[in-house]
Amino acid sequence: MSTSIPRVLSIAGTDPTGGAGIQADLKSIAANGGYGMAVVTALVAQNTVGVRSVHVPPVSFLREQLDAVSDDVGIDAVKIGMLATAEVTIAVDQWLARVRPPVVVLDPVMVATSGDRLLDAEAEQALGDLARRADLVTPNVPELAILAGEPVATSWDAVLEQAARVSARYGVLVLAKGGHLRGADLPDALVDAAGETPTVTEIPGVRVDTTSTHGTGCSLSSALATRFAVSRDWENALRESKAWLVESLQHADSLDVGTGHGPIHHFGGMWARGGTATRPSPQEVTAGWWSDVSDIRAEIDELPFVCGLGDGTLDRDAFVWYLTQDALYLRDYSRVLAQASRLAPTAAEQAFWAASAQGAILGEMQLHESWVPPETIGRAAPSPTTSAYLDTLLAAGARGDYAVLVAALLPCFWIYHDVGQRLERLSHPGHPYSSWLETYADESFALSTAQAVQIVGTAAAAADESTRTAMGEIFRVCAGHELAFFAAPLGTQGRAVGQEPALPGSLTRAAP
Repeated sequence: MSTSIPRVLSIAGTDPTGGAGIQADLKSIAANGGYGMAVVTALVAQNTVGVRSVHVPPVSFLREQLDAVSDDVGIDAVKIGMLATAEVTIAVDQWLARVRPPVVVLDPVMVATSGDRLLDAEAEQALGDLARRADLVTPNVPELAILAGEPVATSWDAVLEQAARVSARYGVLVLAKGGHLRGADLPDALVDAAGETPTVTEIPGVRVDTTSTHGTGCSLSSALATRFAVSRDWENALRESKAWLVESLQHADSLDVGTGHGPIHHFGGMWARGGTATRPSPQEVTAGWWSDVSDIRAEIDELPFVCGLGDGTLDRDAFVWYLTQDALYLRDYSRVLAQASRLAPTAAEQAFWAASAQGAILGEMQLHESWVPPETIGRAAPSPTTSAYLDTLLAAGARGDYAVLVAALLPCFWIYHDVGQRLERLSHPGHPYSSWLETYADESFALSTAQAVQIVGTAAAAADESTRTAMGEIFRVCAGHELAFFAAPLGTQGRAVGQEPALPGSLTRAAP
C-alpha cells in the first residue's frame, strides 16, 4: 500500500456554483487525501437548478492542457467526467493510450442530477468506446441504461443485471449505484463480468434525508480514484468513499447553497472533527513561550546571585550552597528525564532524553563534585525551593502526559543555556566560576538545548489546543522555578527554612 499523497487528475467540465464538475472533483480529491489537478473539457453555465448552456473550447487547447500536466507531473490516477463532444472524447482517449496512467475512473456524465442531458448521440457512442480504456466506470441509473442501450432499470436487481451486461460489453469494472431508485436503502455494488459468472460486491447503505445531492456522482468517482490510488483495492476504496460521501451528505444542508439540488459538503465531517484553525509551527510555539517568560528572564538577569556569578564577586559559600542544591535537584531531574525517554513516541526522542538523563548525572554532577565533596551533598537536604521545583517535575512525570512533561523539562535547558551563554562572555582566566560558566555556554550544551526546543515545539504544534495550553502554562511555571532557584542562595542567608523568596507574580500558585 502506498503511503504517499496520490496525484489525481480530473478531466471534466466546470460548475460555476462549485457543487459539481471539476470544482467538486478537486474538493473530493482533497477531502480524500489526494492532490488534485484539473483539465477543463467544457465550460458549463449551470447552477443547482439546471444547465443553461455549454461552451466547448477548441480541442487543440484540451490537448495542450493534458500534455502540460503529463509532461511535468506524475499522475497516480485519472478521473474523467463530462466530455461534451465526440471530438473531445477521442482526444482524451488518444492521450490515455499514449500516457497510460495507472488508474482511470470514468464517470460517464450524460445526465445531470437536475435531469439535463449533457451529451449528444455521437459523443455518447465515443464515450462507450472510451469505457474500454477505463478501470472502473461509475454511471448513475439513467447513464447505465444509455451504456447498455436499454430502458432505465427500476429495481436494484435490474440495475445489477444491467451493470453486468455493461461490464461484459466494455470489459470494465462497473460501479452500480442505487441513488436514483426509490426506497430508504441505498446500495452500491462493484460488478465484474470478466469471468464466466459475474461477481457482485455489494456495499449496503441508507439514504440520507436531504435534497442536497448536486454533484454526488462527480464527487464519488473522484473519491474512488483517490482512495484506490492508495489502497489498490476497489472494495476498500468503495467502502471508504461511500462512508465519506454519506458524511458529506449528512452535513450538506448546513451549506445553504442554491435553491435547487444543493451541493454536498465535501469537508463537513472534516471540519466537524478538526475545525479550521491553523496549527502553529514548532518555532511559533516556542518563540511565543520564550516571549511569555521575558519578564522572568529579566528578573533572573537582575538577581544579585546571577550578577555576582557573572562578574566573579559572588560569595563562595553562596555558590557552594547553590551547587549542593543543584546536585540534589539533578538526581531527581535525571529520573524525570528518564521518564520522558520512556514516554517518548519516537526512537530519536527516546535516545535524546535518555542521553540527557545520563549527562545530568555523569557530566553535571562531576562539575558539582569538583566544588563540593560528595559526602557533603549526601548529607544535605533539599531546600523548599528545590523541593517545589522537583515536585512540579515529578508530578508531571507521574501523570504520564509526554507533551506536558517535556514542556516542564525545557526551561532547565533553555534558561540555563541563555544565562550561561551571556555570562560566559564575562569569563576570564582568573574568574573564580569560569568552569560553571563554560559548562552551560558549551557548544554541546547549546546543541542539546536547540534539540530540546525543537522536540518540545514539535510536540506542542501537533497537540490539541488544550494540551498546548497546558504545555505553555507548565513551561512558565518551571521558568518561575528557575528564577526562584537562582534567587534562593542570596535570599536565604543562614539557610533557614521559610526565608527563601516566593515565586514571582502569578507563579506563587501551587505546583500542579
